[in-house]
Amino acid sequence: MLKKNPAINDLIKECHRVAKSKGWWEELRNDGELIALMHSELSEALEAMRNHGKKGELAEELADCCIRIFDYCGSRKIDLEKALLKKIEYNKTRPYRHGKKF
Repeated sequence: MLKKNPAINDLIKECHRVAKSKGWWEELRNDGELIALMHSELSEALEAMRNHGKKGELAEELADCCIRIFDYCGSRKIDLEKALLKKIEYNKTRPYRHGKKF
């Protein structure tokens, strides 16, 4: 059971626990396949936008992507919370648009 305001690492543990309980980790899974599944959820989010879907539909697809990312991090013992906080602080030091067009 998740606490009321879970940290990212709490969500990672829960997403991975649920995926394991549903049989998704009975065998070792391929990293490429798992990344492709994350990408497919983003593609579904794009389709929801293209079809003038409601924000709830878009949010659901984005949540699916996060769940896949969190499950992956749980399986590979990746401390995503630490990486996110570190990256946010780094991004604060970057120049405006850091030389990129988009």
